[in-house]
Amino acid sequence: MDLHQDLVVIDGLIVSNFSRSVFEDMRRGGVTAANCTCSIWEGFRATMDNIATWKRHFRDNDDLLLEVRTTTDIATAKDANKTGIILGFQNGAAFEENSGYVELFKQLGVGIVQLTYNTQNLIGTGCYEPDGGLSGYGHEIIAEMNRVGVLIDLSHVGPKTSEEAIKASVKPVTYSHCLPAGLKQHPRNKTDDQLKFIVEHGGFVGVTMFPPFLPKGVNSTVDDYVKAIDYMVNLLGVDHVGIGTDFTQGHGPDFFEWISRDKGHGRRLVQLGEIVNPAGIRTIGEFPNITAAMERAGWNEPKIRKIMGENWLRVLADAWGEDYS
Repeated sequence: MDLHQDLVVIDGLIVSNFSRSVFEDMRRGGVTAANCTCSIWEGFRATMDNIATWKRHFRDNDDLLLEVRTTTDIATAKDANKTGIILGFQNGAAFEENSGYVELFKQLGVGIVQLTYNTQNLIGTGCYEPDGGLSGYGHEIIAEMNRVGVLIDLSHVGPKTSEEAIKASVKPVTYSHCLPAGLKQHPRNKTDDQLKFIVEHGGFVGVTMFPPFLPKGVNSTVDDYVKAIDYMVNLLGVDHVGIGTDFTQGHGPDFFEWISRDKGHGRRLVQLGEIVNPAGIRTIGEFPNITAAMERAGWNEPKIRKIMGENWLRVLADAWGEDYS
C-alpha cells in the first residue's frame, strides 16, 4: 500500500457512469490520472453536451478532480491528491465531416481520440467488420491530430485501418485498452504481430481487464490480469506497456446493449455476456490490489512504476508535443 500511494497511477481508459461516487472511488484507489470517455456513438452536438457535463463535474468536484491538458497537470494532480481527468473519445464520429473540429475539441481539453468504435465511420473501419482501411479523410484527421497534439487510439479499430494509421502518424499511437489474442482469440484482442508492429513504430499498449476478453472471463482474478500484463511486457518490453482497465463502473444492462450495437441502435455486433470484473479489482477503489498483485508476482519496483504510470507519462508527452525527461 505504501508503494501504491507513492506511484503515479495512470489508467488509459475508464468509461464508467461518472458521478461523485465514482470520483471518490478514483481517489480511494489512488488513481493519479485517467483517460475518461466522453464520446462513443455521439455526433458533434451530443459530444459537446457531454463535454459541458464534464465541465460541470470539474466545477462541482474540484476537491477531487483536476482537468488535464498537459503532463504537468498530471504532476499537479498527484501533488494535490486529486485525480487528473483526460477527456477522450472512443470514436472519431464526433468530428463528422469537418477535420477542423479536431482542433476545436483539443481546445476544449480532449487529449485522446480512438479513430473508430467497432464499425465503419468516415475515418476507417472498426474491428467487428471487414476492414476497408483508412480513408482519405482518415489521413486528414490523423495529420490534424498529429498537428494539434491529440493521441491516436486504435483499440477498437480494424487491423488494416490500424496498420495504415500507424504508418501515417508521425507521432506514437496507442492501443489504450486491449488484450493479446495469444491468450484468447477475440475480435477485440490483438495478435502478437499487431502488438509488435505498433511498438516497432514507436507506439504503446495499455492492457484491459474487460472480462469477455480474458481467458477465464468472469472467473478471472486480479492475479490473472497481472499475468496478462506480463505477457505484454515479455512480448513488447517493459517500456511499452501500461494500464488501460476499461472500467465500466456504475453502468447497467442498457449501456452494454448500447455499446454492443452498431451506432448504438443497429445490428448486434457482439454478445458480451455477463460483465463482472476480476476478483480483487471489481471497483476503481481496489486499484491498490493491482500493485499488490504485481508485488506477489515478483515484479521489482522500477517495473511496477513504469507499468502503473510512468510509461503513460512519456507517451502522452510525446503525443501532446511536450518535452519529457
